[in-house]
Amino acid sequence: MTRTQFTRRTLLTAAGAVAVTGASGLLTPAQAKGLAPTPTMRGGANNYRPGAPIVERIGNGGFWMSGTVLRAGDGAPLAGQRIQIWAHTTEGYERDPQSHGATLTDENGVFRLEMPQIVPAFGQPHGHLAYDSGDFETVFLRPVMRSAEDTSLEAHFVLKPA
Repeated sequence: MTRTQFTRRTLLTAAGAVAVTGASGLLTPAQAKGLAPTPTMRGGANNYRPGAPIVERIGNGGFWMSGTVLRAGDGAPLAGQRIQIWAHTTEGYERDPQSHGATLTDENGVFRLEMPQIVPAFGQPHGHLAYDSGDFETVFLRPVMRSAEDTSLEAHFVLKPA
């Protein structure tokens, strides 16, 4: 028979472990605080065109706009969500209808759309993106590129139910 000896040191160590991990020990799962929704960016809705068509590509391509769409709270990927994209490019201005197009997210909440190279407008190379399908609150994004030489730009949406 094994005999456990309780000394002052073992009792203090055990009490410290309970204080750190809780009475139930490490068997209690961590509680997620939730993923906060993405706020609309200032200037994101500039030259927005409601109902831009879903397209395979905008113009002649050469530049990739991509990102993800997740649900606020649990961070679940959202499939089939419509993302509109537009920008000032080598082939047109932000306000031109041919500079606008939309795409849908895949089963992992990922979207990707090829478009012409983005060029600086008002001194900044930037794109515009919008979630505007109605199941979730509308969000407009206006991400700025690090350099006008970049050939891709990412934007990520975390959506709150409408």
